[in-house]
Amino acid sequence: METLVDRLQKALNSKKLSWSKASTMIGLSPQAPSKWKKGQISKDTLEKLAEVLEVNVGWLMTGDSTSSVPALSNGSARAVSEEYGNVKPTGKMLRKIPVLDFVQAGMWREVAYDGVHPKGETYTTYEGVDPKAVFSLTIDGMSMAPEFLPGDEIVVDAAKAPVPGSLVIAQETQQGVALTTFKKYRVIGVNEHGVDIIELVPLNPDFPIYNSMQIEISIIGVVVQHHREFKY
Repeated sequence: METLVDRLQKALNSKKLSWSKASTMIGLSPQAPSKWKKGQISKDTLEKLAEVLEVNVGWLMTGDSTSSVPALSNGSARAVSEEYGNVKPTGKMLRKIPVLDFVQAGMWREVAYDGVHPKGETYTTYEGVDPKAVFSLTIDGMSMAPEFLPGDEIVVDAAKAPVPGSLVIAQETQQGVALTTFKKYRVIGVNEHGVDIIELVPLNPDFPIYNSMQIEISIIGVVVQHHREFKY
């Protein structure tokens, strides 16, 4: 999959420019591209680069040459009125994260991930405080329907602490086997040790609620994004 960095490199090659040269041409330091290559680049910087490289800034952002931002004419960028539009580029950069396993939206499911070899890879715009703690899971089950359906992908931040109402990935261990589930996090009280008593609540009322007074529950991470493929 071609990334923004790939498109920038292609445009630089066509103009026979180095990263550092292009940076100085738009008034930035020769070291600035080190951040661009990590996806840390503003829309303003992209627009300036597009003008220097004589390419469509919409193409740089999305890879779509028919983007609402037109191709450059005579070396200058031209803004487009979006008076009637109801969408716009997010300006966020995609980055790759591992897909670890299916997560059961229903009963508990055994974790197949071995901690070393992910099931696959996907992309997200989410970063959080620790990008390495972010991963993706695929939903299997109906307990979080209709908002979350089998086959949907969710992005999980293992460094994020849950709060009442968070959607979480939780784990319990049965006979030495780690089991996971996807539920809504609810705090219903505090035990004699001052520890929160929690419930894992399905969005689908046909499925059971799990209570930390009945089983030992550990929270793996908080769900921060939901990706769904539309099928027509």
